[in-house]
Amino acid sequence: MTHSFIRNQKKSLLDLGCVQSQPRDWTQSATSGSDSQKSKIPNLKSDQTIQMWLTACSYTEHKPNPSLSYKTTISASYLCPSSRLDDTKGRDITYEDFKNPPLGYFPNSKLSLQTFQAKNIFIALFQRFNFHKVMQNFSESSLIVFKSCKEMEGPYLDYLQNQFEKPILFSGVLVPEPSMDVLEEKWTKWLDNFPTKSVILCSFGSETFLSDDQINELAIGLELTNLPFILVLNFPSNLNAESELERALPKGFLERVKNRGIVHSGWLQQQLVLKHSSVGCYVCHAGFSSVIEAIVNDCQLVLLPFKGDQFLNSKLIADDLKAGVEVNRKDEDGFFEKEGLFEAVKTVMVEVDKEPGKQIRENHMKWREFLLDKKIQNKFITDLIARLKSLA
Repeated sequence: MTHSFIRNQKKSLLDLGCVQSQPRDWTQSATSGSDSQKSKIPNLKSDQTIQMWLTACSYTEHKPNPSLSYKTTISASYLCPSSRLDDTKGRDITYEDFKNPPLGYFPNSKLSLQTFQAKNIFIALFQRFNFHKVMQNFSESSLIVFKSCKEMEGPYLDYLQNQFEKPILFSGVLVPEPSMDVLEEKWTKWLDNFPTKSVILCSFGSETFLSDDQINELAIGLELTNLPFILVLNFPSNLNAESELERALPKGFLERVKNRGIVHSGWLQQQLVLKHSSVGCYVCHAGFSSVIEAIVNDCQLVLLPFKGDQFLNSKLIADDLKAGVEVNRKDEDGFFEKEGLFEAVKTVMVEVDKEPGKQIRENHMKWREFLLDKKIQNKFITDLIARLKSLA
């Protein structure tokens, strides 16, 4: 989805009262102006739980508030249906409940979570946020919009429709426009030394900090591939990144890989690095925006999720769409080993004429073509606007 196209649709959304031309405090209801003006002004119920935004837009004084929620559908369908509460029969929910799908999940689904994943999500929903508030927001809305599409998440959209018994709309995945910036010269010079689609970018964002033993497994796993790589490792702001790298990396590692590997800490022009012709694989945490960037830039996906809906995003890409491969982890603590990372990279970068690597690459290309088809992506927005108008 091109941002310029979205800008061209802004007037339609303004007419619906779904966006405003000037910034405002979205957490406050309108308290001035005529009744007709009030009915057009959105009132945002802001809930940061698992990055969920629900917007209430009042059509008239006599109609309920519709809500718009942006989230990957696989996560919402697995974590947030009302049947989650029905499953417990009045007892407190535990992390064990999240290891399996909710009551009534579509029968052909093999979706489940490992123990460490369920624990992480349980802590996020119940200790850091408010699961019951999430359920209330879904329940009180009159419609829900997801940043998704039926082509990629059809069964999950259908399941949510049955669960919530209200309109479930979708905007498409909103593919970002290519960056107009230029990749820094130091990266361009280094990447230009390697063949097309041969370099691995390994990065997990600015808020994921690996333990020393996991840094060791990650570094050795990349070394085992014999492929060139950029490894991005970040640390808490109160630590010195250079000192931490020197301490945490395997002894002799930097010397052994000096002609084909770079270890970096801090900000990186991720989108531009992925766009470079030499980069062919992205080892990432399965954040959905990062996954989409990798697919549109023709970079194979090796998925190593660490928290929240990353676990379910990874299962969508690796298991449902079969457009990437997830690194094997231990059930209880999520520990991954160098051999697991090596095997995952080998599947999509080396054994490209063997299964499952061959099928993964074919599916990856199919979804890339789908995401880059501007006619299809633009239609998601025009259809969404038309549907919102029809419900007004």
